[in-house]
Amino acid sequence: MADIYEDIRKGERGAMISIAAYLILSSFKLVCGYLFASSALLADGFNNLTDIVASFAVLIGLRISRKPPDSNHAYGHFRAETVAALVASFIMAMVGIQVIIESVRSLFQGHESVPGLWSAGVAIVSALAMLGVYYYNRQLALKINNSALMAAAKDNFSDAMVSIGAALGIIGAQFGLPWLDPVAAFAVGLLICRTAWEIFRDSTYRLTDGFDESRLMDLRSTIERTPGVEAIKDMKARIHGNQVLVDVVVEVDADLTVMEGHNISDSIEERMQNKHNIMSVHVHVEPKC
Repeated sequence: MADIYEDIRKGERGAMISIAAYLILSSFKLVCGYLFASSALLADGFNNLTDIVASFAVLIGLRISRKPPDSNHAYGHFRAETVAALVASFIMAMVGIQVIIESVRSLFQGHESVPGLWSAGVAIVSALAMLGVYYYNRQLALKINNSALMAAAKDNFSDAMVSIGAALGIIGAQFGLPWLDPVAAFAVGLLICRTAWEIFRDSTYRLTDGFDESRLMDLRSTIERTPGVEAIKDMKARIHGNQVLVDVVVEVDADLTVMEGHNISDSIEERMQNKHNIMSVHVHVEPKC
């Protein structure tokens, strides 16, 4: 269990790196966006401002998930990280919708000012920086199996693509097509909303105890091959934060002693831990009729 909490601490480090990167980049983009009159760069900067809020939500969720079990949370607080990812998706969706509205308004107002070329360079540098943050958080999220940090990583990647799109719009505007800048901002908004939907879908799937059927069959196969298990009568699994909880009813030889049935249960738990890194397995043993 200590390793689980240590993994969550590592996730917190990733969230703090995201916050620091967003603070620096959002300030840089907003100042340059105003100086060079780029709506795409301004949209990107405002997006990063709200990403700070989303990253804070992830950080708070991870901090809560480290709290030990208590009388009201017998399984611990691990789902707090999934709730944090859900909150982050709502924040991202609101920003995406706002960016889309502003870009459409700018497009139909016929704003003809051409953004400065330097703003494209700002966007490209920002994209490279955010890709570095994305790679770090993604690798860490995969290593510690953390849904909240993976949500933050997806947000990082989305922001990198947003900056690249902003740069393309700004460069296109240099060739007598100023409408490309608000169009790029519109594309930015769509990308933000798409990422928000993906995070929302994954979070709600986990919170409603959804579990991948192919993965469940893999777990079932491991239990079926355990010596002494005659059949599996029922099996369920759900995700609790970054942990998988398994409930299984196995049938064994009716002539086995209680101790022998208990040993089979221990063997199932050991196999699930060693092969699938699952620490919580509830085994119910029934006689094979």
